[in-house]
Amino acid sequence: MPEVTVYSTQNCPYCRLAKAFLDRNNVPYHSIDVGVDRKAAKEMVELSGQYGVPVLVIGDEVIVGFDTDRLRELFSSEKKTDVFDVIIAGAGPAGMTAALYCVRKNLKTLIISPDIGGQALESWNIENYMGYRMITGDDLMAKFEEQVRELEIRVELDQVNSLLPAAGGFAVKTVSDQEFKAKAVILAQGKKARKLGVDREGEFIGRGLSVCATCDGPIFRDKVVGVVGGGNSAMTTALEMSGIAKEVHLIVRSAIQADTVYTTQYSQKQNIITHTGYEITELVGDGRLSSIVIKNRETGEKKTLELDGLFTEIGWIPNTSFVEGLLKLNEQKEIEIDINCRTSAPGIFAAGDVTTVTGKQIIIACGEGAKAALSTFDYLMTR
Repeated sequence: MPEVTVYSTQNCPYCRLAKAFLDRNNVPYHSIDVGVDRKAAKEMVELSGQYGVPVLVIGDEVIVGFDTDRLRELFSSEKKTDVFDVIIAGAGPAGMTAALYCVRKNLKTLIISPDIGGQALESWNIENYMGYRMITGDDLMAKFEEQVRELEIRVELDQVNSLLPAAGGFAVKTVSDQEFKAKAVILAQGKKARKLGVDREGEFIGRGLSVCATCDGPIFRDKVVGVVGGGNSAMTTALEMSGIAKEVHLIVRSAIQADTVYTTQYSQKQNIITHTGYEITELVGDGRLSSIVIKNRETGEKKTLELDGLFTEIGWIPNTSFVEGLLKLNEQKEIEIDINCRTSAPGIFAAGDVTTVTGKQIIIACGEGAKAALSTFDYLMTR
């Protein structure tokens, strides 16, 4: 077996998932925290061209990110076709809570998710979750994960890309070409980050452009970074990075619309420079992001900002492309549900931010996940 090295940071959920995958498949590896070891961080960038983690070096091969497809090719070629009582898509607050309740009802349960924690991982400072005066999203989801892994729940680090009715229930296929069957399904796959829609955006992902400050933030210690957005997510990212980076440029398209608890802290920061009424029109760099061009939406004035990194926090889009035509969705492509988390298709339930529920909060997602699981149990018992 080739030698395996994992370059990671302490709070990166995808790094933790990559290591968990290697552990489950009995693959020995050497772990290096590039958030602490600056020399190793430079080494990682030279090897991969990336300012994002994780980076895995397997023999002579460099794998960027938690690439489940490639890792399965290398270490886990077996395809599983087990039949479950319920398959849960997503492992955020809604998905993990649903799994807990399903197991308590003795349902054979499978979670399929590309990560553990979902959007909650992006929450830097949570002060409205009962039982905790303050906790980070990463720490809270780590506690959820710890509890779920103690139960009889199978977790597949993968992503659903097909859901179809089948004999006795439903067939679920994943991006890594695995297929599973279940009598019922709970959809809790949340949302994905909205893109800037600027040329060369895909080119700079991991090369200075990031959607995860928790993962990649430590790599930009004492550097100059930008944050795009004006809501709670953008504000918490700017606050987090203000304690890591030398300087933070906050680019706000219209106006800051964050909660007072965040704006109060923001007003006290000396190293956050705010550009209100601006939008990004160009990403510049030779292989890696080196600067951005922003334009004033009223005057047309353009400015160039020299940056080492850019974090985008401009909203989220529901992960519902694989259920279009199967389930009823609203204009925002969210799954329509009734008060008991039932969708328009019998046997398919949904919970959390992927649904039409108004409050997009962790504590609400947990409650909806519990409701979805109990509704699923009732459905299976009365078939």
